[in-house]
Amino acid sequence: MCSIMGFSKKTYTKEEIRPYFDRTISRGPDMSRIVETPSGWLCFHRLAIMGLTEAGMQPFQLDGDYVVCNGEIYGFRPLKRQLTEKGYQFKSGSDCEILLPLFREYGLSMFARLDAEFALIIYDSMTDSLIAARDPIGIRPLFYGYDKDGAIMFASEAKNLVGLCDEVCPFPPGHYYAFGKFVRYADLTTVKAFSQDGLETACKHIRDKLIAGVDKRLDADAPLGFLLSGGLDSSLVCAISAIVLGRKIRTFAIGMDKDAIDLKYAREVADYIGADHTEVYMTRQQVLDSLEEVIAMLGTWDITTIRASMGMYLCCKAIHEQTDIRVLLTGEISDELFGYKYTDFAPSAQAFQDESKKRVDELYMYDVLRADRCISVNSLEARVPFGDLDFVKYVMSIDPKLKLNTYGMGKYLLRHAFEKDHLLPDDILWRQKAAFSDAVGHSMVDDLKAYAEEKYTDEEFETLRQKYDYCTPFTKESLLYREIFEKYYPGQAPMIRDFWMPNKEWEGCDVDDPSARVLANYGASGQ
Repeated sequence: MCSIMGFSKKTYTKEEIRPYFDRTISRGPDMSRIVETPSGWLCFHRLAIMGLTEAGMQPFQLDGDYVVCNGEIYGFRPLKRQLTEKGYQFKSGSDCEILLPLFREYGLSMFARLDAEFALIIYDSMTDSLIAARDPIGIRPLFYGYDKDGAIMFASEAKNLVGLCDEVCPFPPGHYYAFGKFVRYADLTTVKAFSQDGLETACKHIRDKLIAGVDKRLDADAPLGFLLSGGLDSSLVCAISAIVLGRKIRTFAIGMDKDAIDLKYAREVADYIGADHTEVYMTRQQVLDSLEEVIAMLGTWDITTIRASMGMYLCCKAIHEQTDIRVLLTGEISDELFGYKYTDFAPSAQAFQDESKKRVDELYMYDVLRADRCISVNSLEARVPFGDLDFVKYVMSIDPKLKLNTYGMGKYLLRHAFEKDHLLPDDILWRQKAAFSDAVGHSMVDDLKAYAEEKYTDEEFETLRQKYDYCTPFTKESLLYREIFEKYYPGQAPMIRDFWMPNKEWEGCDVDDPSARVLANYGASGQ
């Protein structure tokens, strides 16, 4: 995980830029550099993951071109060999050093060739301009804005740009920016024709492609760790990783000190796969004391994202402070592909597909944002196997009739795909889902709601919430989060599209709380 910034003009001096760039130094605490281009600036804070020597420090340069990239380029070694055969020379073991040779060879078409989680900025000396791009899901963050003279600037996080430009905008995933325009180079979720694969064939492909997605994310020169909630998704990632690596892996789980639902399941999985497992406990006071820091770190006012970040942030904080781990594999993006509790209410297969497309397309503002910020603020790097491009594209192409929950068990395809492998205990593989923010302990969400309830009278709530025309807060908890957000990101609420809530248009889903606990089908989930 690293931090990048790029300025197309020298509206600001190097000294003026530095304090804004240093707001995200935790993303890259190992080395920092600001390079002057003929027309602007490129900035880089490094967290060394691949090619740990100083030779891997960015910006990389090729003739007059420069690049800064926060990313992991999977399969970079064969690409590097091909480029070497074409006469390119490399000085480091960094995967990102291949980017400028790729740009030289393929130009703007290079982005569609990358199997990567990345955000990058290239200074193109031929046109004296900046080119920027972001991976198709938006796993790596990138924002942009315009200075007082109308020149564009880019940054890893919104907080880098607050105060430098009037409006901070998220860079759209799967796009590149060049010559004043944003161009979409990849679209994983628009399916022109569904796959004809039946249930068993689809499940075989799901199994094979997820294993491949995990495998390529285990390549790191820095120590690896694994977040293990005890739910299906993170448990599968951990179990697959333990087999691929052929050694004991280090897993971490967090829960409230009094009613953590998932800690016992995480321990069961860890014991089953022979992991070196660590449990982290958090208290009500820790949650409340960390709330403002978490919202400032996240750059969101969304209820679901903030709730789910509390445990993840505190878990990653403990990992950063108590271990040498630099890379964490996580289980995000499975729900959006295979379904939530609320998608059991989807009125049709097409409705399920449309909802899945919407959720994957918007992930960069919600769960992906949460995982990135909670991990990177603790100087760690996130890797997301369920976000593997080949995996996502295939699962989106499966006939949605197969993905609908007609089996009496959500995410049936994913479970069935690994049923014969016995990678996990059966009671874990077939356990009903609990939302992460609930699974760390129902009391955490209840404590946050109670804290907000104490903060505002009913009259204060009605008065204060009307200040916000965009996505008006509708509970005292949402007002509390919005007020803290505005303190750090004044006027930037449109960075987030809406509240992450069940689809209110579906019967059974018109609820006023994002927790699955309020749904009629919650049943035995999270027990």
